[in-house]
Amino acid sequence: MRIGILGTGVVGRTIADGFARTGHDVMIGTRDVEALMARPEPDERGTSSFASWHAEHAAIDVGTFANTGEHAELLVNSTLGVASVDALAAAGSADADGRIVIDTSNPLDFSAGFPPSLFVGNTDSLAEQLQRAFPNARLVKAWNTMTAALMTDPSALADGDHTIPICGNNEDAKARVTELLRGFGWEDVLDIGDLTGARAMEAYVTLWVRLYSAAGSPMVNTKVVR
Repeated sequence: MRIGILGTGVVGRTIADGFARTGHDVMIGTRDVEALMARPEPDERGTSSFASWHAEHAAIDVGTFANTGEHAELLVNSTLGVASVDALAAAGSADADGRIVIDTSNPLDFSAGFPPSLFVGNTDSLAEQLQRAFPNARLVKAWNTMTAALMTDPSALADGDHTIPICGNNEDAKARVTELLRGFGWEDVLDIGDLTGARAMEAYVTLWVRLYSAAGSPMVNTKVVR
């Protein structure tokens, strides 16, 4: 399958690499390819430059958001929450009737420092805002409740015995995303319902940040026992 990843940070890189490793044709997209590739230094969090990462992942194509939208049969939004609507618009998802969009983003607000708050919540979610902006997209929320290292490698924690929630309004899209997640080794994929479930999934991130801080490691996740 032709997969397009919007966003070149750690999450975007991890998911792009995961799909490439499992045999998909992957393009990762950014707003300005030339500027991205010319940036040699690590970012403020110490993440290596995209150019150095791409040198080790040369099989993954790089393009603009528009290029990536043209390439993709399925899109993954891994941009910052504040930039997600613009990124999907640039990718042309508003015209992609029936295309699946996996949304991994969170509405994080760091304006008051750390830990972050959310710029939308309780009665709405970022995922719902994206769905309203792009009503033809079949949007599925997934992967936003954990660190990037677990997204395509659940076995890295507790031998993979933990849960990944998803939600969305389209049953066929959720079934396809579940199939893709199982391809990465996720055995416990829990569908929590329609896209209003994203309100809870995005709010959970504020707890995850506290768990991360308390555990001293981002390698934490939940297991739903039932």
